[in-house]
Amino acid sequence: PALAAEWEPALTAAGYDPRGLPLSAKAAASLGMAMTEKQGGSDVRANTTRAVPCDGGYRLTGHKWFCSAPMSDGFLTLAQADEGLSCFLVPRWLEDGARNTFLIQRLKDKLGNRSNASAEIEYRDTWARLVGEPGRGVAVILKMVQLTRLDVSICSAALMRRALIEALHHAAHRRAFQKTLIDQPLMENQLADLALESEAATRLVLRLARALDRAAGDEGERAFARIATPVAKYWLAKRAPGVVFEAMEVLGGNAYVEESVLPRLYREAPVSAIWEGCGNVICLDVLRALAKAPDGAAAFLAECERARGADRRLDAAVARLGRALGRDPAQGAPNEAGARGLVEAMARTLQAALMHAHGAPEAAERFAAARLEGETGFYGTLAPGPALRRIVEAARPQM
Repeated sequence: PALAAEWEPALTAAGYDPRGLPLSAKAAASLGMAMTEKQGGSDVRANTTRAVPCDGGYRLTGHKWFCSAPMSDGFLTLAQADEGLSCFLVPRWLEDGARNTFLIQRLKDKLGNRSNASAEIEYRDTWARLVGEPGRGVAVILKMVQLTRLDVSICSAALMRRALIEALHHAAHRRAFQKTLIDQPLMENQLADLALESEAATRLVLRLARALDRAAGDEGERAFARIATPVAKYWLAKRAPGVVFEAMEVLGGNAYVEESVLPRLYREAPVSAIWEGCGNVICLDVLRALAKAPDGAAAFLAECERARGADRRLDAAVARLGRALGRDPAQGAPNEAGARGLVEAMARTLQAALMHAHGAPEAAERFAAARLEGETGFYGTLAPGPALRRIVEAARPQM
């Protein structure tokens, strides 16, 4: 609580204060993360950075392979204390006005996400404050990770929407073969398919955000969020690069040059699949959550069942998912080798349910047909019909 009282007002301030000053002299502050070490990667328990109690805090010594946002005023980090792996807050400045020892070895030359720096850093007798209980660093960080995974999911959905808008705008104004592109049947099919993908992604992240908002006071929402967060993070991060790629095809060669925003979106999309756990790590986390908290599986299925009866394909998918998640406890958790298939089925079924519960019936029907029954892995293969034009028009920005 004492640490929160010092930092939360500045961290939650609606502004940005770029000045290099101690926290007490700043109107607003930002926080970065430094978790990963080169020998462990996602296995943070393999971290070797040491924390020694000293002068009202701890002194850290070690190296971090990835430090996100190294320009920040403070950093959440993990280090080995006598009690085990623990979480610490490293301030950029000490309260006496001196700089803390925070040594940037180099900035990463990344594929994308370039406007948000990442660095390799070194702690050398660096002063830090303990966050949470000693030896409980992973548990402390996981609370933050859940919110960051929501953030990554929102980013993926936003990238899809921005790419779709670029494609819709181009198709509505570009003429080829005596018609605008948006009036060409094959282009209409491709755009409608992308619109369905974007809408389903948006509905998924908004439902997840609502669950996390209510989790503290609603046990059902908490249980749902614990399962749905990694499911959404895994699925949307996988889908975003394909959506951006398809949007690039709509624009053709103009999308492949840097004057277009699409190359930047394309470079940005893969980071969501890596940030806060790559695909296999996320799927294993889903299995772990299902094994530890059976109420999570029940809450997830209950959300999918809200739209039961709306579509035979959805009903069949919910039934299959119920069988997969309702395993006999004596059988243990689902097989690890099949974890990706399970998580993907969970994501598609939940999206289809949300589309039917909250979306236009014809969009929900086309989504269920394409994603639960006829998925090909590519876009533009929806069953033809007048509904495609209405789906495209509904997706266009209302100016």
